[in-house]
Amino acid sequence: VQLQASGGGLVLAGGSLRLSCAASGRAFGNYVMGWFRQALGKEREFVAAISRSGGNTNYADSVKGRFTIARDNAKNTVYLQMNSLKPEDTAVYYCAADRKFWERVRATDQNEYHYWGQGTQVTVSS
Repeated sequence: VQLQASGGGLVLAGGSLRLSCAASGRAFGNYVMGWFRQALGKEREFVAAISRSGGNTNYADSVKGRFTIARDNAKNTVYLQMNSLKPEDTAVYYCAADRKFWERVRATDQNEYHYWGQGTQVTVSS
């Protein structure tokens, strides 16, 4: 599967953005999807993940209550709605996919994902 992330940009603190990740290839519904981010000079970190059907999700504590991950399997797309953005959310955001069964903790591990998009920059100014 190939992944194409979009929707990044520059936004003021407190604002919102919606990221999209479009997948090519077949059987999108067989892939667990995740969002990760990497700020300048920092390690890439987990943001959110969603199970194959969309019935299960997991979030990093730093984004819980502000970000929402969702998917539309008919459109081969996963979304990350980001509200109440903070300057510390500034990073390159990556979507990732892997063909596996959902397991809540394992879904947070970037080493579990074999397919990655190119990243989209999100910049939050104060």
